[in-house]
Amino acid sequence: MTEGELTMAGAGSPQGPLTGKVALVAGATRGAGRAMAVELGRAGATVYVTGRTTRDHVSEVGRATETIEETAELVTAAGAASPAGSGAGIAVPTDHLDPAAVRALVGRIDREQGRLDLLVNDLWGGDVHVEWGKKMWEHDLEKGLRVLRLGVESHIITSSCALPLLIRRPGGLVVEVTDGTEEFNRRYREPFYYDLAKSGPIRMAKGLAQELPEYGCTAVCLTPGWLRSEAMLDTHFKVTEENWRAGCEQNPHFAISETPVFVGRALAALAGDPDVARFNGQTLSSGGLAKEYGFTDVDGSAPDAWRYITEVEQEGKPADTTGYR
Repeated sequence: MTEGELTMAGAGSPQGPLTGKVALVAGATRGAGRAMAVELGRAGATVYVTGRTTRDHVSEVGRATETIEETAELVTAAGAASPAGSGAGIAVPTDHLDPAAVRALVGRIDREQGRLDLLVNDLWGGDVHVEWGKKMWEHDLEKGLRVLRLGVESHIITSSCALPLLIRRPGGLVVEVTDGTEEFNRRYREPFYYDLAKSGPIRMAKGLAQELPEYGCTAVCLTPGWLRSEAMLDTHFKVTEENWRAGCEQNPHFAISETPVFVGRALAALAGDPDVARFNGQTLSSGGLAKEYGFTDVDGSAPDAWRYITEVEQEGKPADTTGYR
């Protein structure tokens, strides 16, 4: 379905394309996870959103400016504003490295909904532990292992606990979220622990793609492009979404960046596609799916970041997004 068809599905009937569907977005406090949860709610889904930062507690990421409760409110607001008016967000503070907590989360979803149609593993939070520019043996070992726990182990725990509920019904979808396409990540994404953490979800999607089809379910991996997350804006580039292009003065290739909404629309399109199984096992990008489904970023453009990074930035060419967004 194109974006227009998805919109018409919501506007032309009392139901949105995901009305009646239940999703779990694990790692939805901010960034891509938050935007994906909001777009699922806009399409009519009931979305359980999890994370570690609440209005009463700040995770090791150290950002009190975004909370899981706020994400749930944004999901519900988007659902109420849509033609279907059926989407809703439910915040469940969860540490996904705690199997007992994840089992309790899944048990709650089962009790309240009796189903799970979409699992999104967007768990991360490891940037604060990555020692950029260091060799493997120079990198603090405990910090490196924490990176792997946050970026790989948390995904495994969540899938192990949630998949028995998801496979009860045919049509379930698992989305592993990473940074980088499979092709791009064949190169070394230094440092060592970051490389492993971002390769892991790609392999997890491939493995689950072998195990889920007998239950009528699908697994894919999804990556945004150069994401204008909250931290990318206010911490790395010291800009806002309104004046983000000022960041191009620091790095001209920032011109290819995209809002989190772009990957959120990519996820909603995937979740609403009755033929999503054709992507089973693949690593997909927001830019690539924009071509498939016809959606755009909030400014009407469709940045193809990974193709740009490969063909322009990595080749040392001057920044020029012509033909890439």
